[in-house]
Amino acid sequence: MQKGYVQVYTGNGKGKTTAALGLAIRAAGAGMRVYIGQFLKQGCYNELESLKRFSDLIVIEQFGTGQYVFGEPTEEDRKAAAKAYRALADAVASGKYDVVIMEEANVALSFGLITESDLFQIIDNKPEGVEIIITGRGATPALIEKADLVTEMKSIKHYYEKGVIARKGIES
Repeated sequence: MQKGYVQVYTGNGKGKTTAALGLAIRAAGAGMRVYIGQFLKQGCYNELESLKRFSDLIVIEQFGTGQYVFGEPTEEDRKAAAKAYRALADAVASGKYDVVIMEEANVALSFGLITESDLFQIIDNKPEGVEIIITGRGATPALIEKADLVTEMKSIKHYYEKGVIARKGIES
């Protein structure tokens, strides 16, 4: 890829991670190498099983503690986020990947696990041919301004509001 851009998928609606993973599969189909760093997830999600089929082209690493961050992040949350940040910065700078997905980076930013300056340093130092995808609700105005493409997922209606829990293969 000659020119890589910065894409942001944000908003309170469902589909941010799904869109990023769809792009990862499309990129792999074109022979591109993809790195996905998940800031907050830890555990067995079905997308991990699917992506194993593309393990020669897609690398996915989870850095979360396995627990939701509520209120003030723990020291364990901070250490995990620092490790994710280093891994993502290295993935972007390495030249090994055509696409780097920073899953839930917006949420990590909103909890103070990373700073806007940290995120912008990765973006500003990315090689020309690397595409960066940043997901998570709550993208900052400065990130929206800096990005080349921003998509907002807006929730209009969700069956979760009627008590439907996450279903295997659909939401988990």
